[in-house]
Amino acid sequence: MTPAAIDPTVRAEQTTELQIQNRTLEMHLLQESLARAHMQERLQEAEHQRLAIRVARAAKLKRRAERASLRARKALAVVVM
Repeated sequence: MTPAAIDPTVRAEQTTELQIQNRTLEMHLLQESLARAHMQERLQEAEHQRLAIRVARAAKLKRRAERASLRARKALAVVVM
């Protein structure tokens, strides 16, 4: 329902101006929503990268520990022989 239908004293120019203001506000809110969604996506991407780095680091430390364990077992075998 338009403002003119509610209040007959409202002029067509005022109605058009209100519609333009509403459209401007809607566009502004759309831009904010888009920016918010983009920022959320970037934050999730950064979190995934941090997780990938942690997994890679853990795998590297595991390999290093396995090599150290193998060296220790070999050294022990040499001492026992």
